[in-house]
Amino acid sequence: MLLQTFTLIAGPCTLESSELNLKIGFELARISRVCGIPIIFKGSFDKANRSRLGSPRGPGLREGLRLLTEVKEKTGLPILTDIHEADQAIEVATVADVLQIPAFLARQTDLLESAGKTGKPVNIKKAPWMSSAELKGAQHKVQNSLNSKVIVTERGTFFGYGDLVVDMRNFVRIQNQLSCPIYFDGTHSVQRPGNDFGSSGGDSVFTPSLVLAAVAAGCDGIFLEVHPNPSKAPSDGSTMLQLDELEFLLEKVMNIKKVLK
Repeated sequence: MLLQTFTLIAGPCTLESSELNLKIGFELARISRVCGIPIIFKGSFDKANRSRLGSPRGPGLREGLRLLTEVKEKTGLPILTDIHEADQAIEVATVADVLQIPAFLARQTDLLESAGKTGKPVNIKKAPWMSSAELKGAQHKVQNSLNSKVIVTERGTFFGYGDLVVDMRNFVRIQNQLSCPIYFDGTHSVQRPGNDFGSSGGDSVFTPSLVLAAVAAGCDGIFLEVHPNPSKAPSDGSTMLQLDELEFLLEKVMNIKKVLK
């Protein structure tokens, strides 16, 4: 499904309570049916790259997999989660339908190869300092494990002045250079790294415009972190899309897709 049709990857940044995870999951499942777009639920069991030492990291591997299993079984949605260490891949693959490589680990050979060896699709988040051409090496590390199911997610490029900049040409570049699907991360691309007193702030007001531009530029799918109350989210609240705004945005997305056809 993920590699064959336009898909949305969506969910909270960090897994929270069963109630919150399921509230988001059931709403995503409803929106998927209404808008006619496949949706994959995403949630992190560990945010190992937080800016501050004391920032919440999530429930951990064991509890995280239990929470993800609950969402999968009760909502029927496929699951995506990220791994940070090579020895997590096999266990996480027993639950997750897609394994994700975090942007700051996009060159880690052992991590990429271990994800590839599971046989599951692998989503590589493009590091903010990587060019489209540099992604070829990361893709090859997964494919070297006899796994051709690779997608790449664009999330902007960091030039050192407090903003990430999205080059819309990258969607065509990556499609041509890597011959794999390229998704657009509409939430992390509006981060302002290190600008929120030692953590990553952001400007979520720009997310809808960037998403629509990326769809028009030819991206193969969208990645969005959503939450019913972003200000209460333990991680990345300033860049999340309000959950009740998602359906309206997807209606616009699908209208653009119809025009492109």
